[in-house]
Amino acid sequence: MSTAILTGQPVPGSPLEGDLRSLGFDVRVASDAADTETLLAAAPAGQRVAIVDARFVGHVHALRLGLTDPRFPASAVPGAVTAQPEARADLTRALRATTGSGNGGGSTLAVEALADHVAEAIEAEGRALHRPDLGTLVATVPSDPQTRNEARQAVAAVDDEAVRLRTAVKSRDGFFTTYCISPYSRYLARWCARRGLTPNQVTTASLLVALIAAGCAATGTRGGFVAAGLLLLFSFVLDCTDGQLARYSLQYSTLGAWLDATFDRAKEYAYYAGLALGAARGGDDVWALALGAMVLQTCRHVVDFSFNEANHDATANTSPTAALSDKLDSVGWTVWLRRMIVLPIGERWALIAVLTAVTTPRITLIVLLIGCGLAACYTTAGRVLRSLTRRATRTDRAAQALADLADTGPLASAFAALGLRGPAVPAPVLAFIGGAAIACVAGLTSYGSPWVVVAAVIYVITSGLAVARPLKGALDWLVPPFFRAAEYGTILLLAANADVNGALPAAFGLVSAVAYHHYDTVYRIRGDAGAPPHWLVRAIGGHEGRTLAVALAATLLADTDFTVALTALAVAVALVVLVESIRFWVTAHKRGAPAVHDEGEPA
Repeated sequence: MSTAILTGQPVPGSPLEGDLRSLGFDVRVASDAADTETLLAAAPAGQRVAIVDARFVGHVHALRLGLTDPRFPASAVPGAVTAQPEARADLTRALRATTGSGNGGGSTLAVEALADHVAEAIEAEGRALHRPDLGTLVATVPSDPQTRNEARQAVAAVDDEAVRLRTAVKSRDGFFTTYCISPYSRYLARWCARRGLTPNQVTTASLLVALIAAGCAATGTRGGFVAAGLLLLFSFVLDCTDGQLARYSLQYSTLGAWLDATFDRAKEYAYYAGLALGAARGGDDVWALALGAMVLQTCRHVVDFSFNEANHDATANTSPTAALSDKLDSVGWTVWLRRMIVLPIGERWALIAVLTAVTTPRITLIVLLIGCGLAACYTTAGRVLRSLTRRATRTDRAAQALADLADTGPLASAFAALGLRGPAVPAPVLAFIGGAAIACVAGLTSYGSPWVVVAAVIYVITSGLAVARPLKGALDWLVPPFFRAAEYGTILLLAANADVNGALPAAFGLVSAVAYHHYDTVYRIRGDAGAPPHWLVRAIGGHEGRTLAVALAATLLADTDFTVALTALAVAVALVVLVESIRFWVTAHKRGAPAVHDEGEPA
């Protein structure tokens, strides 16, 4: 349990103590500043501690936002300041500096204004102090009976629970999610909160429902397809609910952010596999389409991640394209149109669910490929234009993030270490040339052609040359997506050329395992946890090593043996990356790693 120290004389009739206890605080009352220091020192070291002015008047949710958000080591609202264990030393120093600053030490004035003075002292020492945007919520410290009465009237005029429900929903979401899911999923989130359910439990439930949906699709019957579509939509409702529950009850965690992001990919790609299995029961082989949809969707995500990381802390955003985008954001209907064009998860899952129920898996996957392809062209073109028209200096952090996303293995690293500069060819051009070479040869030659190995060797060399320099160029964020498209596309094309039962499903499994590793890398970088360890990247060969291995297998092995090789490689990669990933995230959670920020709409 956390500890709240009330400073100053309690106000008769004030609900403050009850409000703090409802938020999980053990309330202690300090008679003076010295008593506050004593109570602070007595509080267990592993607990959150808050200093609250006894005269505080405000909404319970204002206190919840200011005093219980686990994402911030220190935070404050008017009349209250709090610190988690990692910021307790800053709180203690600020309290001592305040009480010894000539304000009278233990005087009545110092005690009554203590919380705000401590908050100011924390900021003065350089500690980041989060101050939540309260919007219409009230948090104030009245100085006399009249202002107290006015503050109480202001509290009564605003529905605390309505604000809490509204802010549980993300401020930026897709059209389908905003208008077809969130109007009722927020109430489901409240229902879950009142029954003690956690966001992680809801996330797991969403995964289970999606897997059942994939199983229904795998039956290959019309009834199974209809049930699959309905269950997929329900899974998405739960997917929205877990985040809304986290915002509603401020139950953020590092593990939860990872589970939410990872399960989203697992649900969607498992559903693609379910469609392929269902089609096979009807005599239609759509594994190539299912794998193509996964490849395209993953590459789209890598474009998003790479662009965002490249510009995470870039300076001098002078792009006319960005200015035009900001101008369009001021026109309401264009905002929704642009959000729908990119086919976000809500629109995408709704499209998949409806098409599954009323058409066939082949039509569903073809329409999905067309829609995702157009969305990819739109978003990538816009980001290329922004990059070309933007004069910016990218930091070492951005270059390192792109290098980590590149997933370069020992072979390409060896060529990069040779320092062979050659012609001043931009890194994205080198990555594209190598990727296009291996993909074209894999797609245009017959199975078993030795030219595939030659192209794979060229890919290894160009990949090494592409990452030989720091990735700080205007378009260097394209390097990781080119690598992903080359590796995944080569596996798809070689499996399709093998033209033997089981090759494409095995390729689907291999790409799934590798894609998990790449997504895991992204989530670690976004959570400021660093990239996966070098030994892991070396152990699974890097993108160029795996591409060369698959090319060698396709050249040296019979088509049936090639399927076995793909399956074995998929199992090996999956075991290594899953074990290390789960170990890392569970350990980070137990160590109390800070949760990923995911702000909802300001109140």
